[in-house]
Amino acid sequence: MNEQSISTVIKEQAPLILAEIKKANSVLLHCHPSPDPDSVGSALAMKFALEQLGKKVTVIKGDSEIPQAFMHFPGASEIVRKNFFEVDLKDFDLFIVLDSARIEMVSRRGEVKFPPTLKTVAIDHHQSNGMFCSVNMVVTSYPANCLILYDLFQEWGVKLTPEISANLFIGIYADTGGFKYHGVTADTYGVACSLVSMIPDVSKLITSMENSNSPKYLAFEGAALDRIEVSESSKFAMSIVPISVLKEKNIPIIDVKTSEVSSFLLTVTDWLIVVSGVEIEPEKIKFSFRSKDGEKYDVAKLTGTMGGGGHKAAAGLILSMPLDEAKKKVAEKVKELYNL
Repeated sequence: MNEQSISTVIKEQAPLILAEIKKANSVLLHCHPSPDPDSVGSALAMKFALEQLGKKVTVIKGDSEIPQAFMHFPGASEIVRKNFFEVDLKDFDLFIVLDSARIEMVSRRGEVKFPPTLKTVAIDHHQSNGMFCSVNMVVTSYPANCLILYDLFQEWGVKLTPEISANLFIGIYADTGGFKYHGVTADTYGVACSLVSMIPDVSKLITSMENSNSPKYLAFEGAALDRIEVSESSKFAMSIVPISVLKEKNIPIIDVKTSEVSSFLLTVTDWLIVVSGVEIEPEKIKFSFRSKDGEKYDVAKLTGTMGGGGHKAAAGLILSMPLDEAKKKVAEKVKELYNL
């Protein structure tokens, strides 16, 4: 983005965050549960940027395994296979929390508490961000967290290397749905062009990520498509896969991609809000929401009423209750808020 396009929030807070980085010797980064390319790309791009600034950096995988589809991202092999509760926080001066709207996105495996000695900085683009860190840079007008980092690195004078560029690009590409989601502007394409010029083989970067589904994912997708339920208005569709089906078909959690199913459901012309869900544990259901018009049918607002969050056009939610009750609760809330 050009000088005039950089968010005022970034310009104001960039020096504050840089000051915290300069005071730190060892910095912790993480990927959020069920990480997407924007999460992994943000963590790896930040890792390379901080190392350029002379810092010792550790990236942990967080609660979930890093999908095989992302392992070709530069630096992915260096991600430490630990979650938040498996590291000694005394080893770090600073924790930079990326692409995480709520403290539960640091870890869902227990109550996350930051010791007084650990400075925390959040850099995020979700409108549902809970401002839970010492310093919070939340820029909701940016369609991808990696886009925030691009502008932030410009403010810090970080040199864009092929490794940083590849991670920033893939995060932007994925979180904008290949540059088709709401929030994409001419500036977004300008950033993408500048990054692509630094990447040796951008086609391979994208296709290696997109052409990595396993037969087990196709089994999950088939099960999901077989369970679509449409509201009386024919404007809202929902598909929930019970854990019994995962066990029956021997589908591991790493091959469960509700976001891909919900994005596919949204391609149906008349469906304005769609939901893909899966029972990841008995009576624990994970949902992925999508909306054709986030301004009119805000799914972040919708999921927020039930403890979830995200963006206006794409949001997530976890409900701990029997599957049928969860389905009923979601359908009733969609009817209540948007009469669909």
